[in-house]
Amino acid sequence: MRLKIVLLVCLAFSLSAFAVEISGVKVPDAAKVEGQDLKLNGAGIRTRMFIKIYVGALYLEQKASTADAILVDKGVKRMALHILRDLKADVFSAAFQDGIKANNSAAELAKIDDKIKEFNAIVTGAGGVKKGDVVQLDYLPVSGTRMVINGDNKGAVSGEEFYRALIKIWLGEKPIDSDLKKSLLGS
Repeated sequence: MRLKIVLLVCLAFSLSAFAVEISGVKVPDAAKVEGQDLKLNGAGIRTRMFIKIYVGALYLEQKASTADAILVDKGVKRMALHILRDLKADVFSAAFQDGIKANNSAAELAKIDDKIKEFNAIVTGAGGVKKGDVVQLDYLPVSGTRMVINGDNKGAVSGEEFYRALIKIWLGEKPIDSDLKKSLLGS
């Protein structure tokens, strides 16, 4: 009897650590970034022509239901990408570049051109991603945007403007996937 109770308690704790399961990916309901506790704002799947690319999860200090609220929030944030298929470095990099260009004005892009080049070097230097990898794009107010793949820090780009431009890939006027945008906003 005691063993059953212990097993049920353990099962309850293990299930509570995950908010949702999407396409076989168990998405945690919280994240800790540089000592800051973040809450899952929303999660969904990125598809392209019916092909599942990754499960995206957005973590914030305080939940928000609009892109505008997230874009002006100056706190710590994390966009986690749970990769569902192998992507070569050039394809992965091009997807970031295209998403940034589609969601930022020419003036905004001109201000962060050097930051975009820095980020591109980090992404291509990572050598692509494989199915099962987890890419974390963390915004840290003091140091900027950090890219971590499977726990390995690949590099960082300073400045709040760059992270805002980057997060618009998913939350901008022309998001990479409108269904994913809705899911990230908790709808």
